[in-house]
Amino acid sequence: MLINRQNKAPKTLLWLWRVFGPVLQVINILSLPKYFGFVRDWLLFKKMRGSARVIHWHPCLFDRVAETKVDRHYFYQGVWGMEKIFRRLPDAHIDIGSDVKFVGMLSRLTKVVFVDIRPFRPGLDNFYAVEASLLHLPFAGNSVASVSCLSVAEHIGLGRYGDPIDPEGPCKASRELARILAPGGNLYFSTPIGRPRVCFNAHRIFSFMEIINLFDDLDLVDLSVVDDNGKFLRGVDPNGFYSQIYANGLFHFTK
Repeated sequence: MLINRQNKAPKTLLWLWRVFGPVLQVINILSLPKYFGFVRDWLLFKKMRGSARVIHWHPCLFDRVAETKVDRHYFYQGVWGMEKIFRRLPDAHIDIGSDVKFVGMLSRLTKVVFVDIRPFRPGLDNFYAVEASLLHLPFAGNSVASVSCLSVAEHIGLGRYGDPIDPEGPCKASRELARILAPGGNLYFSTPIGRPRVCFNAHRIFSFMEIINLFDDLDLVDLSVVDDNGKFLRGVDPNGFYSQIYANGLFHFTK
């Protein structure tokens, strides 16, 4: 019996947190009406003879919104990257640390080698994981025809993901990406754009010209942006975006 009680205690605590956690997590008087609305809906569900025991409650108090919540940077950069790669459909593509959902979908189009310091191995065909740093890529110079690195370089050297502290991280990363890119190859790169600054441990924000200068050995094919208003703009002039605070620059380079 003692063993059973020990097993039940953690489950009870987990249930209490799952039910009441949403209220405690948000110190906001507006959360209380949301919780009352949840209870009202549960009572209505029960009145309609729906089966939903209290012990199985799992309140989701902040999903009833007028517009779908989405990170527009990641949404549009995924669409942009997928479109670019689909148009050329290489036999193989290298991705360095981008969003794994993007990489997973990309592996349905072509063979993908996913490089990250924390490798993800989903067991999919056409999806190959390699553990490595963006600063020391395991590829020969001038050997990669198609490579993407989306919303990664801004984190390098800030320690957020367990990587070594290095103020020169983005500069070293850009040199390494340029090193492996084959002549005529395509690099798809994205990073936050706006007033240059370092938000330590999180990310950096660059100006457009900083990124273009980091890749001065490459040719800029195309530049798009997700601006501060969340609008996706194609083929933009970098000189027109100096006033941005936290936009997302989408750069297509070739060698």
